[in-house]
Amino acid sequence: MVFDILTIFPGLLKSYLDDSIIWREIKKGTIKIRFHDIRKYSKDSHKKVDASPYGGGAGMVMTLQPIFDCVKAVKRKNPGAKVVYLSPKGKLLNHQMAQKLAKRKGLILLCGRYEGIDERVIKLCVDEEISIGEYVLTGGELPAMVIVDAVTRLLPKALGNKDSAKEDSFSAVLEGKKEYPHYTKPREFMGLSVPRVLLSGNHAKITAWRKRHLK
Repeated sequence: MVFDILTIFPGLLKSYLDDSIIWREIKKGTIKIRFHDIRKYSKDSHKKVDASPYGGGAGMVMTLQPIFDCVKAVKRKNPGAKVVYLSPKGKLLNHQMAQKLAKRKGLILLCGRYEGIDERVIKLCVDEEISIGEYVLTGGELPAMVIVDAVTRLLPKALGNKDSAKEDSFSAVLEGKKEYPHYTKPREFMGLSVPRVLLSGNHAKITAWRKRHLK
């Protein structure tokens, strides 16, 4: 899977990749992440990528030309990739959507800033708008990394085991399955103890206990 992230702040998220499962998957070759600086594609003499909105109003809007040319250039490197614009008015990201995205060979993630991007970019370049929640962030970079993270862990070669993501507790809950409580060290903490049966080594009793406590 190739992720191409289009942003005016390409260095903003690189540190996150250095200490995460995502970095491990990059080294393994499961995924490739490329950052593209939209400013480099601006034909403005000062490399500006924003302007005041027609019709008036507060804030600035990202201009059409640099984004259009950036998407076009990246598309040549990642043909067939789906272009996703991270937008508060997009479809709300959920587990099922992440599963569909994980089946793609490539994703081009467009990160907006300011008041958003020129609507014509969406009509000309964008395949889907996605939101990660009903709130507003300063830009699309964090939502882009949420998609990278959610999609990466669903890839067949990720997490070291093809069934790891399926058996993960969070995935189980999201798919409507019940889940039992989990415990680990220490055995006691602030008067709360691990249930004795989990320390017994009796797998039949442990299985029975877990079935009784599914919720």
